Amino acid sequence: MSRNKEEVLQLANEGQVIEKPQDVLKNPFVLEFLGMEEKAVYSESDLESAIISKLQKFLLELGKGFLFEARQKRFSFDEKNFYVDLVFYNRLLQCYVLIDLKTEELRHQDLGQMQMYVNYFDKYVKQDFEKTTIGILLCKEKTDSIVQLTLPPDANIYASEYSLYLPDKTLLQKKLDEWTQEYEYNQSKL
Repeated sequence: MSRNKEEVLQLANEGQVIEKPQDVLKNPFVLEFLGMEEKAVYSESDLESAIISKLQKFLLELGKGFLFEARQKRFSFDEKNFYVDLVFYNRLLQCYVLIDLKTEELRHQDLGQMQMYVNYFDKYVKQDFEKTTIGILLCKEKTDSIVQLTLPPDANIYASEYSLYLPDKTLLQKKLDEWTQEYEYNQSKL
């Protein structure tokens, strides 16, 4: 279901080469293993609790090299407290990975908040030998144009959609057929 078909084809041909954070991060995440009931409304706290109770499976869904550090990590400045939903460290990338959970559509304010979290970690938490902190907004829905307009091109912040359940078999088969036809059409042009 990836939206970047060229990268999927390149991955199929070359295997995974880790050069940048996007090479490790998934989009979308499939959180079916959480076993959450399909309902119209649930809270970020419900989602976070489900992730923590199934942490091992969530780490496997995140990808390689992730280590769990904290839940609701508090940091303070200017006499105000702020909380990052989940804090991980990636030993392969050698950096902190902050995850903020959103049960609604991603808003530009969410991106600004994550930028502040990343800036704080880079300035006050990370060591000199570590690489720049990565921020991930894990959201129910996102609009790519909001992300592109809000963040500078070099931001180390990523918005990834999540799904609590895989699409049904019929939809997956239809998409696979479309991609196969598109691939064959592109190969015939070469």
